[in-house]
Amino acid sequence: VQLQASGGGLVQAGGSLRLSCKASRTILSEFNTYTMGWYRQAPGKERELVAVITTSGTINYGDSVKGRFAISKENSRKSVYLRMDSLKPEDAGVYYCYASRQSTDYWGQGTLVTVSS
Repeated sequence: VQLQASGGGLVQAGGSLRLSCKASRTILSEFNTYTMGWYRQAPGKERELVAVITTSGTINYGDSVKGRFAISKENSRKSVYLRMDSLKPEDAGVYYCYASRQSTDYWGQGTLVTVSS
């Protein structure tokens, strides 16, 4: 599977962004077996979990984004989305789309989110 993330950009603190991740090189029935999610990495920091959605629809969020971010998955489009509201400067970083299946992880190229204060 290949993952293509998009939707990053510059936004003022308090604003919103919606990230999209499109999977390719996978058929629909296989895509439905992937756990999908988003991680982010700020300069000088380790990559951290933002949100993940399992094949059963279970969702987990990183503590710092709970109540502000929402992950969703659209199987028919082989896509996963991340709605980000009430953005803070500390949310800035490169956001990576993530897929996992059969103990193998896949990563997209990342999309940059910049939040101005």
